[in-house]
Amino acid sequence: MEGIDVRGEEEIEIESFDLEGGEHDPISGLDELSEYEKELLAAGIDPQERERSGSFLQQDHSVVLARSLLPGLEVMGTDDALRRYPWLEDYSWKLIPRDRDRFTREVAERPTHGYFIRAERDARITLPLQSCLFISKDKIRQNVHNIIIAEENSELHIITGCTVSHRVSSALHLGISEFYVKPGAKITFTMVHNWAGGVDVRPRSAVLVEDGGVFISNYIVMTPVRSLQMYPTAYCLGRGSVATFQSIVYASSHSNIDMGSRIVFKGRGSRGDIVSRVIATDHAKVIAKGDLVGEADDVKGHLECRGLMLSDTSVIESVPELKARRRNIDLSHEAAVGKIAEEEIRYLMARGFSEDEAVGMIIRGFLSLEIKGLPEGLARETKRMFDMTLEKVM
Repeated sequence: MEGIDVRGEEEIEIESFDLEGGEHDPISGLDELSEYEKELLAAGIDPQERERSGSFLQQDHSVVLARSLLPGLEVMGTDDALRRYPWLEDYSWKLIPRDRDRFTREVAERPTHGYFIRAERDARITLPLQSCLFISKDKIRQNVHNIIIAEENSELHIITGCTVSHRVSSALHLGISEFYVKPGAKITFTMVHNWAGGVDVRPRSAVLVEDGGVFISNYIVMTPVRSLQMYPTAYCLGRGSVATFQSIVYASSHSNIDMGSRIVFKGRGSRGDIVSRVIATDHAKVIAKGDLVGEADDVKGHLECRGLMLSDTSVIESVPELKARRRNIDLSHEAAVGKIAEEEIRYLMARGFSEDEAVGMIIRGFLSLEIKGLPEGLARETKRMFDMTLEKVM
């Protein structure tokens, strides 16, 4: 099931965005980009690379920095990786068909890099790798193809951000991401989308999880975007495989967001969760979907979608789906959309808080999720990124 395009595909004219003029020279360190430091920080990127295992930065159409700081970890542009490793063709465009839609066809025919990240077998990379896909020029279209592989019994943590310069009024980002979690491996992928009100975004992501593998996705978007449409799918192919999607969305201004996640349980004893927290205000529209598909025995999955309305001119549509194709499975869901309860506000005001402070505290509590499966240092970093992005809207 592909998500509904909230703007309508016909409204996005791909050719109206430039594939020329987005070339930049390589840099030796992120501190050379001080002009853009605030934008990078908002996407979770530390220019000093403190407590990082490596860095990847693509600016418009150029990979300007790609390096690993630890053994057992590879980081480079996808084009370079495909030239270096002929075997990578066995992974490229295998989870996402090139002709899935006109956006995937565009990236397949006219790619502008993207990243290749690989943890070698038995490599336990507990420090996060940071990556950023950055748009610094107006009217650019960025067509990226990312391939991420965690080899057998490896561990890989990624903080990735997508962001734009404050000078960009309009842009198009098309991102294809294919994740491979080998037996006994683990990937956590924490994504911060820090777009702008004139940007259209079309990610297409898929994950393959083998025996005993674990994939955890944490997604945060707190700033306006003209339109965003995404529906990542995890295929729990292996026995005892695990997939988790957690999303935190604050939709404001005239943002149109069509988002969701799907987990297909194909391995015996596989399990997973989809959890989302959505706030809509101003004239924003959010379609929040979740889909659990049970196709094997002893599967267990849970879907939870909660929405909070802050204006009468915003819209939230919650669409939970459960599909059972075996009798020996356990799938469940909870979905709720509502408003801030007046009694909660009155309770906090009676204890000395102003109305604005009370509303802010309730919003923070609503959006707070326990980010599961992260090392202690990365959990702290993820919370810091969440707090920093939340400050922009409070």
